[in-house]
Amino acid sequence: MEQAGRALAARPVVRQLGLLAGYLAAGIAVTWPRAAYLTGEVPAVRDVGSYVWDLWWVAHQVAHLGNPWFTSQMAAPAGIQLGFDTIMPLAGLVMAPVTMTAGPATSFFLLTIASPGAACWVMFRAARLWLRPPGAIAAGALFGLSTMLAWQDWYHLNIALGALFLPMTMEAAVRLRRRPGRRQGVILGLVLGASVLVNQETAVMACILAAALLAGWLASPGRAALASPGRAALASLAARKARSARGRGPGQAALARPAARSTRSAPGRGPGRALLARLVPLGLGAVTALVIASPQLIAMARQASAGGVGGASASPRLVARAFGLYGAQLPGLFGPSPRVSEFGLAGLAAVYQYRQPAEGVPTFGLLLTVLAVAGLAVSWRRRGARPLAVAWLGCAALALGTTLYIGSRQYVPFAEVWHGARVSLAMPYTWFVRIPGLSALREADRLALLGLVPAAALAGAAVDWLVDHARPVAVAVLALAVLEAGWSGNPPRAVMRTALPALDRPIAADHSDSIVVDIPFGLRGGLPLYGSPISPQPLLLATADGHPRAISYTSWVPAATAVTILGHPFYRRLIAAQHGHRSSAAQCAAARQDARGMDIGWVLAWHRLRPAVSRYLAATGFRFSYRADGVSVYRPG
Repeated sequence: MEQAGRALAARPVVRQLGLLAGYLAAGIAVTWPRAAYLTGEVPAVRDVGSYVWDLWWVAHQVAHLGNPWFTSQMAAPAGIQLGFDTIMPLAGLVMAPVTMTAGPATSFFLLTIASPGAACWVMFRAARLWLRPPGAIAAGALFGLSTMLAWQDWYHLNIALGALFLPMTMEAAVRLRRRPGRRQGVILGLVLGASVLVNQETAVMACILAAALLAGWLASPGRAALASPGRAALASLAARKARSARGRGPGQAALARPAARSTRSAPGRGPGRALLARLVPLGLGAVTALVIASPQLIAMARQASAGGVGGASASPRLVARAFGLYGAQLPGLFGPSPRVSEFGLAGLAAVYQYRQPAEGVPTFGLLLTVLAVAGLAVSWRRRGARPLAVAWLGCAALALGTTLYIGSRQYVPFAEVWHGARVSLAMPYTWFVRIPGLSALREADRLALLGLVPAAALAGAAVDWLVDHARPVAVAVLALAVLEAGWSGNPPRAVMRTALPALDRPIAADHSDSIVVDIPFGLRGGLPLYGSPISPQPLLLATADGHPRAISYTSWVPAATAVTILGHPFYRRLIAAQHGHRSSAAQCAAARQDARGMDIGWVLAWHRLRPAVSRYLAATGFRFSYRADGVSVYRPG
């Protein structure tokens, strides 16, 4: 029995599944009480409500064989294009069976609960190509359980899921470098194509990572051929690699084997043939990526072809202003995670500062920073160590944005005014966003997620060294890592129920396609913005009653949608009333007729109405019907 157990434990698949299970459990622990929300609550954040709606919409369109990149269920009756939205079509497709049977909120919960552990596992798989098991396991944990990524899992699910493809891209690109072939090229293409179907922002990062890993390899196709002109050279090379592998761990010794296999295929090839042998799998990978990503790319191109503000771009002035809002700050980017405040270390946590707390927690954490620097020191002579450090620090520099914030003070060295916004010509991000196609990465702090990959790999090298030379210190490091791991939603935020049956039952019983208008009313999300900030709950409600909503919450508001919505007298005067403006009798009469023509059957007031809005609803023929779950419902008189 004991021998059978040992044999079972020796199987690679069992070990991998055991490690994945451990990572999943750790992810649940460091993001608690996220898993406890399975009882039917979610953070009261508009993004969270939109992700639940996204999962519902994709499943709905899959069941009806419809197009998920356009919806008439938001911004009704105009509808809105979703080519640049965060609908996560691949995640929605995978979770469609769960969504259809248990509801979109359950799919959302399962994805958020599994995301940290899955991030650990994919980083482990990438790191084990360079590290021994202890270091690779640590690298996986430092990546997937980092505060930066765990915060995104709490509030920006699309970014957390998209970040999974960064280590996957690293693994696929390294395997392609070591053993060039069609199969590896196709795998890399599948990873990149799938990343586009989850989150386009991190997909761009994945493409940058793949290009950085493959550029040097592609530029020196003849190096292996020139290094081994004959059998004698091959034998000498193999002997040298065998000698250098002595004393190494299995992970380090494995680094020599792929290189030896690649040189065995080199004799008889010139640089031209070697280059062709690398271009073929790369081309095959590019074609694979384009085919997989083509539905999303077509939807984006269709939305971009509409032109105008919000089609695929915003006004340069608006974008330039956004570039300056989301830069990470020093020393917080490399300082202690604010997570340590939960362990009574509020003074240490105060080192971290960020002007946009609702958008992320851009910090590598003090422990990861120290381990990454130590990993660079102990592996300085190893191939790949210095490029990893350059990638880490390069991404960190980009994450600082167009100006430099140190503490609470702003510095703009070599200042220039760009579309009305002051930017620094000394900051790499100022030039990065001027590269065609990269201006859409308007939140600089998120580039720190890309730097998290090489930082975790370097930190894993330090753990490998500690395991060999100072195992008690390695145990202490593990204990300290717990202080900066994960996120628990602090500072405490309100939660909202995923279902409001008392409020929604009458609406769901109405089987017409009448429009529901939620107040506050607005077209919101990314750029640009119209109306007022909406409540976080209406889109959750829409997944239960199935009625089209007048509001929208998307990454971009296409100009065509805004023009159509604001062209309706009812919506235009409602926005005016929300800002305290009165409407004339003629304007109210036109708005009333417009509301009947659009078939607005329900108006839901999520907060106490302003007097101007109450008067406007009465003037346009809407009467109070009932109140449930803290929401007042009005219907046409």
